Amino acid sequence: QVQLVESGGGLVQAGGSLRLSCAASGSINAMGWYRQAPGKEREFVASIITQSGSTKYADSVKGRFTITRDDAKNTVYLQMGSLKPEDTAVYYCSAGDIAAAFFFPPYMGGDYWGPGTQVTVSS
Repeated sequence: QVQLVESGGGLVQAGGSLRLSCAASGSINAMGWYRQAPGKEREFVASIITQSGSTKYADSVKGRFTITRDDAKNTVYLQMGSLKPEDTAVYYCSAGDIAAAFFFPPYMGGDYWGPGTQVTVSS
């Protein structure tokens, strides 16, 4: 019953910044960001517990990316800074009721997924 839509992707130069948004049609317990580059596996990026604000980050983005949420708008954001060419991927938003699926390996995510938004970082 939950629909997700991502926005904010685009083309930026290395070292630049972007902010991604994920708007949900309803309230959900946990949400997270994943990414997948062509020819590569999908990988976990960041997650957040909607009401508590507890967060989790992949080692590759710690110190560069920040995940936040606006509970009133059922929206999560991913502020991406110091972008690198290896950050280039389609970024997907996921939502679900089981927080552990977003906070512990293998970071399976939730039952709901958005269509994705493209982020391209030029060198």
